[in-house]
Amino acid sequence: MPATVVYRDESEKSDDSRYEMVAWQVPESEEYPEGLKYSFQYMDADGDTLLRYDNAPHHRDVGRYYRHEAGEVTKLDFTGLTALIDDFQSEVNDIYARRTD
Repeated sequence: MPATVVYRDESEKSDDSRYEMVAWQVPESEEYPEGLKYSFQYMDADGDTLLRYDNAPHHRDVGRYYRHEAGEVTKLDFTGLTALIDDFQSEVNDIYARRTD
């Protein structure tokens, strides 16, 4: 079964920062036991990462679900795609507010 996009969103803020969010349904596997792969990224106008959520299998020392911010990788509590979307958008809004105050 090929990967199927199950969620996609993108938007640009007034300071030219922007976010892109995409989640795919993938075959259940050891790497993706829920059958979900995702990459959500918020970046500044130059394309530098401000925040990223993803579950690519290269930070297993942190956990299966994690976030990148300010050069650090920290674990996320995954309770489902809807909650993940809400958490990411909330963090994007908080970062944007701090950057534009």
